[in-house]
Amino acid sequence: MNIRKDDKVVVLSGKDKGKQGKILVSDPKAAKVIVEGVNVATKHQKPRKQGEEGGIIKVETPIYASKVQLVCPKCGKATRVGHKIADGKKVRVCKKCGAEI
Repeated sequence: MNIRKDDKVVVLSGKDKGKQGKILVSDPKAAKVIVEGVNVATKHQKPRKQGEEGGIIKVETPIYASKVQLVCPKCGKATRVGHKIADGKKVRVCKKCGAEI
C-alpha cells in the first residue's frame, strides 16, 4: 500500500465519492483503511460500566485502500504515488508535480 496513517486522501468511488479526510488506521494485510468522516455507520451501544452512557453512536468503518487516492500536500491534487531513492532512503513522490511526500 502506498498510503499511510495521517495521509490526506480523497475517496474515488462509492457513496462518499469526492470526500476528503485523514487516514486514522491503515491495515496493509487486509488492504483497508479507516478515513475520518468517511463510510460512517450507526452503532447501537449498551452501557458497559456504571455511569456510562449507551445509545446510538456513529463509527467510521474500513474501506478498501484502492478506493482512495493520496492528495499531494504541495499541489493539492489527487495523485498516484511514485518512489525514488534519495540519500539512500526510499521516499514517496507525487506523480503530478514531483514533490516528495
